[in-house]
Amino acid sequence: MSATTRTDASRDLDVAHEPEGDAVLAATTNPAAIREAEIFAGPAPDEAVAPLEAALVAPVSEPAPAAVPIPDAPAIAAPKASLLRFITCGSVDDGKSTLIGRLLFDTNSVFDDQMDALKRDSRKFGTTGEDLDFALLVDGLTAEREQGITIDVAYRYFSTAHRAFIIADTPGHEQYTRNMATGASQAELAVILVDARKGILPQTRRHSFITSMVGIKSVVVAINKMDLVDFDQTTFDDIVAGYEAIRGQLGFTEVTYIPLSAKNGDNLITRSANTPWYRGATLIETLESVQPTTLQAGSSRFRLPVQWVNRPNLDFRGFCGTIAGGRIAKGDSVLSLPSRQRSTVRAVYGPGGEVDQAGDGEAVTLTLNDEIDASRGDVIVRVDDPIAAHKLVEAEILWMVERPLVAGGRFVARIGSAQTPANVRALNEAVDIHSYEPRPANALLMNEIGRITLAFDRPPVSTTYAESRELGAFILIDQLTNETVALGVVTSVPREPEPEVAALPASASATATLPPRTATERFRAEWLGPSLAADPARARGVTLFRGAAAIGMAILALILGLALWKAVILGVLDFTLRPLLRRLMVPAETENRPVDPTDVRDGMGI
Repeated sequence: MSATTRTDASRDLDVAHEPEGDAVLAATTNPAAIREAEIFAGPAPDEAVAPLEAALVAPVSEPAPAAVPIPDAPAIAAPKASLLRFITCGSVDDGKSTLIGRLLFDTNSVFDDQMDALKRDSRKFGTTGEDLDFALLVDGLTAEREQGITIDVAYRYFSTAHRAFIIADTPGHEQYTRNMATGASQAELAVILVDARKGILPQTRRHSFITSMVGIKSVVVAINKMDLVDFDQTTFDDIVAGYEAIRGQLGFTEVTYIPLSAKNGDNLITRSANTPWYRGATLIETLESVQPTTLQAGSSRFRLPVQWVNRPNLDFRGFCGTIAGGRIAKGDSVLSLPSRQRSTVRAVYGPGGEVDQAGDGEAVTLTLNDEIDASRGDVIVRVDDPIAAHKLVEAEILWMVERPLVAGGRFVARIGSAQTPANVRALNEAVDIHSYEPRPANALLMNEIGRITLAFDRPPVSTTYAESRELGAFILIDQLTNETVALGVVTSVPREPEPEVAALPASASATATLPPRTATERFRAEWLGPSLAADPARARGVTLFRGAAAIGMAILALILGLALWKAVILGVLDFTLRPLLRRLMVPAETENRPVDPTDVRDGMGI
């Protein structure tokens, strides 16, 4: 048979198998996944290149053909609106990775090559005997597979016909609590797993508190491994009662309890016949329908933390950053903090060029009509925004390294786009992870949560975490090792901005005292000096000292043979006139003027 004949035969064989292949593909195709791929991948290459080719071959005198509008344009925004970000957390070995792996498997989100690898890895690393170990779909590090624990945060994406999901599988081991906090910081909902055999453990309480601290308000408590307690309703009810006892101290607004077996799939996708006493929704039904109550990603007020000043030439200065709240448009009046310089917006540029306006979460570049001094770390706001730069804030922190935190520790704080040296002014209290009650503490150990007073060397623009995640969350970095040692959220700021000492001239700061009103007050101010007169405690001590000196002078006069009445007169004159004579002769020594902290001279320590 010739080569041509063999080719024709192969072509005929392919054509004969086309209907069968189409049937197989149609049976295994996930329409939702195809639709999402089309949405996020954009138009096909031919569709994208065709308008460009048409424009290139069109005559110069003819206008280029208009771009063809994309059909079903409103549907493009649907996945973004229905996207849910959630985490799985809880104590070690509660089944978090297994739960996610089973969800991926039951929603047809596992590819064939991943399935083949899962079968091989289950035989090599699995902990479920002959069954598939779904945790291996998520735990990809060699150390995770060898030890059977989750170490790093693993992000997975899957979708159903009703919603798209991004899951963060966080570690339950106490040593890796910092990774759990990282995953929780961007989540809208938390699935907290509880082993039905062990109940609520200290790490379950710690993860619940961190979940509440970072602003998650909606929680699903998944009571896992119900198959190992024979799906006992009493066990389920006892765990629910135990969690309800601590719920009031966590600030959750919505808590759902679901009994399930992640390994076997009970109550994950379909309702299990093993729990006829459970009347609630399955886990996937809950995730598809829940509308989580969370902190807003940004405040309703416009705030732009400046990340970079774009200066490509002499005629352009743009302030770049991601909007942390509100909207901005051309012509709006704005204020640069902390300098408080005003201007108006000349233009707003997005990734595709100049736009009329931009909103929360968009990366923009602003140009202003006035040349103001704003750099990385500053915040551009509207002129009526009450936010300000604060030198002191109260905060809750999670300490994440082995060496303890003590009051007075010096770090680099990063809040928003600002970075400044800071010190822990006071360690107010620690949180008892068992009762959530505050307790006195001289130090914070690894993975302990505490409340501190934090002082910044250069006051950054900040507000409470409840108002703005971007400007209310911070990390502390070790100055020597550049290691992130703590993460925290601002719980309160001073009611009024601290006075700007730098704006006062030294002379005004040195002489800022209230004028005396009566003759007695005037004489007292002259006799003691303005600074002593303004400080009752010091004035009392100096007066007693001068009285004792006058009595000593009178006694000395008597010893030298002076008459008693003359010695008394001498003592009175010494008590009355010595301060005035001293102030007249050496005023610089007797007047303790207030110190201006911004006046730093050569050789002074700062």
